[in-house]
Amino acid sequence: MPMPAYLTPEQLEARNKRSLWIALGLVAFIVLIFVTTFMRMQANLAARTAQEHAVATALAQPVAPATEATN
Repeated sequence: MPMPAYLTPEQLEARNKRSLWIALGLVAFIVLIFVTTFMRMQANLAARTAQEHAVATALAQPVAPATEATN
């Protein structure tokens, strides 16, 4: 049966620092994904609103009757 490996205080401190930086990196990545998604949703909503406004404006304008060409 192998003996358990004990870490020195310096090794424990180094491991804890690595763990903290990994956790901070993951949180930063999650925030980046959230902000990117939110901004894309806002842009899509603005484009959809503009498109709906353009369609409503086009439908509200009266259509001129077609004229027949005379010979």
